[in-house]
Amino acid sequence: MFDLSQFSLKDKVAIVTGGSRGIGQAIAYGFAKAGAKVVITSRKAQDLEATACEMTAIGCEVLVVPAHLGRIEETQRVVDTVVQKFGRIDILVNNAGASPAMASVLDTDERLWDTIMNLNLKGVYFMSQAAAKVMKKQGGGKIINVASIDGFNPEPFVSVYSISKAGVRHVTRAFAMELARDNIQVNSICPGPISTKMMNSHWAHLSPEEAKKQKDELCKHLPSCRIGEPDEIAGAAIYLASEASNYTTGAEIVIDGGLLLSTHLG
Repeated sequence: MFDLSQFSLKDKVAIVTGGSRGIGQAIAYGFAKAGAKVVITSRKAQDLEATACEMTAIGCEVLVVPAHLGRIEETQRVVDTVVQKFGRIDILVNNAGASPAMASVLDTDERLWDTIMNLNLKGVYFMSQAAAKVMKKQGGGKIINVASIDGFNPEPFVSVYSISKAGVRHVTRAFAMELARDNIQVNSICPGPISTKMMNSHWAHLSPEEAKKQKDELCKHLPSCRIGEPDEIAGAAIYLASEASNYTTGAEIVIDGGLLLSTHLG
């Protein structure tokens, strides 16, 4: 008999990278409301503290750990800090990512490649590795990677970002395959257009009028006819973080308002 309490995260310890804004912030709030003790991390301490204050004000237990997750020593420090504070790690959400800087494949330089790959791919791999070692010792855990529909179909002028997100999809499968016997489930969420600061960076170089025109044009190509909101990602994350998903690993949940479907049909 199905029990709705399987979706509870009561007393679970969850790390959400990039947890100070956008999708990461929405997931952190969702986890906290589901009963988890939430650790949020990103590079900007000021943004983390602001989010933590809001969460604490509504009765959530939250720990702030500023870190640059493109550096392996920083990922290990985050994990060590969480274990020292709570004694365990039940959930890891790899959400932190570099913005998809606009550049042609003919103009992309090594610095841009390294900046995006270090955070979007290397950071995900080694953060997962460090957390998984803790999870294996304690008997299990959940890893959720935030990829993107750009990892299915590369978007023009954001090639490195698209390639990194395709890599995140494969990191998910690799970890899921090796860690299944250790009761560690590894899955990914692949958002489409979501109203975040990162999304808006696509149009930052345009005039307000042209930016609005391009957003409206995008909405016309979406079966849902609208851009999604960060809160619409949180429900999938709660499922993948909870006991309800114990038989789900190596899976991808696409949340894109039907954009991939319309691409395939078109």
